[in-house]
Amino acid sequence: MIQVVAGIIIAYLLTYFLLPLVIRIAHDNQLYDIPDERKIHNPQVSSLGGIAIFTGIILSLLLVSDFNNYNSELQYFIAAFFIIFILGLIDDIFFLKAWKKILGQLLVTAMLTLKGNLLITNFYGFLGVHQLTHIESIYVSFFTIILLINSFNLIDGVDGLAGSIGFSACLLFGTFFFINNAAPYAVLALTVCGALLAFLMYNFPPAKIFMGDSGSTLIGLMCAILAIKFIESPGIQLYFNNYSTPAIAFGFLLIPLMDVLRVFALRIYKKQSPLAPDRNHLHHLLQNKGLSHTEITVTLLAAQFLFAGLTLLVRNLNLHTILSIQFIVYFSSVFILKKFIPVRKKLHIVRDEISEALVPDLKVYPIFPAKEKVSVREDS
Repeated sequence: MIQVVAGIIIAYLLTYFLLPLVIRIAHDNQLYDIPDERKIHNPQVSSLGGIAIFTGIILSLLLVSDFNNYNSELQYFIAAFFIIFILGLIDDIFFLKAWKKILGQLLVTAMLTLKGNLLITNFYGFLGVHQLTHIESIYVSFFTIILLINSFNLIDGVDGLAGSIGFSACLLFGTFFFINNAAPYAVLALTVCGALLAFLMYNFPPAKIFMGDSGSTLIGLMCAILAIKFIESPGIQLYFNNYSTPAIAFGFLLIPLMDVLRVFALRIYKKQSPLAPDRNHLHHLLQNKGLSHTEITVTLLAAQFLFAGLTLLVRNLNLHTILSIQFIVYFSSVFILKKFIPVRKKLHIVRDEISEALVPDLKVYPIFPAKEKVSVREDS
């Protein structure tokens, strides 16, 4: 109990007091995130928030963790955190090509699976499969870790969203680890919560700083570790005695996981690269409907908690039934969003008339009389 509380407090305080320093250094050196076809924000916002998040989490873990109990795993976890953070930081400052990032993620995953023994060893009857061979475990674990790392990276497109989803997932995992006396993983999960809570104080709309790839990939990796340990933990398996832990872990991370799977499937269907940028993510769909950053973040965070609650509500059903319910509810929600939720029109008063040739679907209405030339922009 003391370790958990100390971990949360130390991670929160370190991250909270480091963030203004990072913002100041980024401002002095003009280290700002550049908007692109997937990101719309104030161009003078830094994407180096991952520095404070990483520092808060790592120092907290080093100070409060009991290395004697799980030193063989924790040393590889911390090494993986360092590698994924450095890769993300290089990308935030200089830019890395997609294949280089994937190569680095594969290196991290190889270290965790082959040396850290972070493996999914059982499907618990999913698709009729139970115990996996060692080679099968490695393949499944590789896919899971890489998928979760990139799911948080790709969902980080709206102020406060990745941090909020990461906080909710770690809070749920940490609570169950704590209840089942899995102290090392409770410390890890809730320490992340402390750091993300501090980060959200500066990242919730309007954001003063972004977590960047150094933060989003780090949080994705930590959630992957927590999800696999949740599935493989004997105490958790006894708590959910119908072997539904894979579906429950999936439910805790449903929004980022289903979002990246749906988008990748759409890109492959259109014969595009799965890593090609587009605007098909959930936060883009909500943004196209006219929702603000705050509304998008609150909506998807509420949806994440609702999916987690639904999963826990039906936890006594068999694995296939729980997964079927999750898929049906998710895709029904996306279908309703795309087909039946109306687009909210917005009017913006701007001082300079904007050319319709520069911004598609733009309507400009002059307002008279006015001392200065003023127009109103309508976003559809």
